[in-house]
Amino acid sequence: MVDDEGEYCTVCGGMVSKAGDVQQIMVDGKAVGINGLDQILKQVAGLNLSGPVQVKEALLAAVKAANYVPTKKAGAYEDALYSEYLRYIESRG
Repeated sequence: MVDDEGEYCTVCGGMVSKAGDVQQIMVDGKAVGINGLDQILKQVAGLNLSGPVQVKEALLAAVKAANYVPTKKAGAYEDALYSEYLRYIESRG
């Protein structure tokens, strides 16, 4: 039996990533850690989606695959993720 199972999040109870791939973004004025954000932004940018609604939906779906997103905050997450997406696109030129 393993004594050290790892760290657990004090908010959602999930495992805390040790990969160092967690970045913080502001959602409704609070810092929130998103696991795999760089990869998600790259993946969604590669989809060549046509409008903000499609991009937001794709971002949220990808984030939910690896992160807890409270249902009541989904819209706020979409907006915050879209802002990060626009910065990512701008930084690529």
